[in-house]
Amino acid sequence: MTADLQAPAFTDNNAAREAMEAVMWPHGPACPRCGSLDRIGKMGAKSGRPGLYYCGECKRQFTVTVGTIFERSKVPLSKWWLAVHLMASSKKGMSAHQLHRMLGVTYQTAWFMEHRIREAMRSGDFAPPLGGAGKTVEVDETFIGKKKGMPKRSGYAHKHAVLTLVERGGEARSFHVDGTSAKDVVPILKTNIAAETRVVTDEAGQYAHLNKEFAAHEFVTHGSGEYVRGDVHTNTLEGFYSVFKRGMKGVYQHCAEKHLHRYVSEFDFRYNARSATGVEDAERAAMVVRGATGKRLMYRRTDGASAA
Repeated sequence: MTADLQAPAFTDNNAAREAMEAVMWPHGPACPRCGSLDRIGKMGAKSGRPGLYYCGECKRQFTVTVGTIFERSKVPLSKWWLAVHLMASSKKGMSAHQLHRMLGVTYQTAWFMEHRIREAMRSGDFAPPLGGAGKTVEVDETFIGKKKGMPKRSGYAHKHAVLTLVERGGEARSFHVDGTSAKDVVPILKTNIAAETRVVTDEAGQYAHLNKEFAAHEFVTHGSGEYVRGDVHTNTLEGFYSVFKRGMKGVYQHCAEKHLHRYVSEFDFRYNARSATGVEDAERAAMVVRGATGKRLMYRRTDGASAA
């Protein structure tokens, strides 16, 4: 974590607002309601509210937070800016307890802020397929936590299943799935991996017929102690899961099933914007702020399925 916790944007609300404007409006103020870049006037001096603008096209006032996860929040922007930097730069995540101590807000406020930030990290529903001609995508699943109301038992039936696809040298994409049968996972693979891709998995039965869907399918037999055969392996994915599991078990510890999709988005985001791809902490935080647009998450919806 390289953020200077005494930087002006982390302690002064005007500095935080200006930093946010620089990220979200690199070409000058833009009306979040009509999209106009012209006839934008600054109202701050007249209203006594720094950062207030007026759009001459739609005749409405706005600030940089309108239409974002920060809109109408009572938490100062400087604390939001610091929270974004902390979550973007903490490899295994940051618990709401730790955030509430560092920001001086209540635990409930910190918890809600983290869910808003995770929503800003979410890539969206129309991301292009992974892989392509000459590319390799590794596929596997892992199990975490315990399903509500289910007794602990041997195996994984009582745990939550997470399916992850990782393109070698590229991005990761994870999904909370109801199960790991072919009917649960194959439709996801067909939607999120280009047909020209070489897919590598373990020997699990749900992957048995992937050669019909993709250019090639190879697998390693973990049950026989085989983990690498030439360039056939799932080691890239195992590296992703090592960070994911340490974060979920060591930092977050308890995760309700209805929120699991946001946690996997958080770990996908940091992996996809990792230092190895040339993205460092400041740019990663800027990516979160840019991703906050159009994703306002109301408090009353945080616990509901409709807040996806």
